[in-house]
Amino acid sequence: MDKRIAILATNGFEESELKSPKEHIEAQGWTAEIISPESGSIKSWAGKDWGPEYKVDKTLSEANASDYNALVLPGGVINPDKLRTNEDALAFVKTFFDQKKPVAAICHGPQTLINAGVVEGREMTSYPSIKQDLINAGAKWVDKEVVVDNGFVTSRTPDDLPAFNKKLVEEVKEGKHQLQHS
Repeated sequence: MDKRIAILATNGFEESELKSPKEHIEAQGWTAEIISPESGSIKSWAGKDWGPEYKVDKTLSEANASDYNALVLPGGVINPDKLRTNEDALAFVKTFFDQKKPVAAICHGPQTLINAGVVEGREMTSYPSIKQDLINAGAKWVDKEVVVDNGFVTSRTPDDLPAFNKKLVEEVKEGKHQLQHS
């Protein structure tokens, strides 16, 4: 069965954290679409400098969360910091939780989730530098390569991408999670 996965990102996303899940999703025969506040293309961050640009499939204003089976939030330092102050991005994210669909965030990606108000009471992990931010927002932070809490998948760094991608696919195959909540 075909699945459509939204990958929400903007300029400054960590390249491997978008590229690897996108390729893994597409290897399942599913569709992965890059959604962004910007149209055209967005620029990745790769290592210590700007990396390649990626084509945006739909802008936030064109995208509807109801059209997707799951959401992926790549990290990077710049990307989530921009998205967390974008009201359209926050509403898009929150809709996935409201519709009980799987959401997966890696590295600094959970920063956007803090502002969307969806981390309180959830067990999750992240890049260590935002651990305290998540705890302050009410999350139960743990140091593991991948954490799953009722359809909500989180990982720490690009090193965790194999485990992150595997759990993302498992959660999408399971479908909606009745205990998923914001």
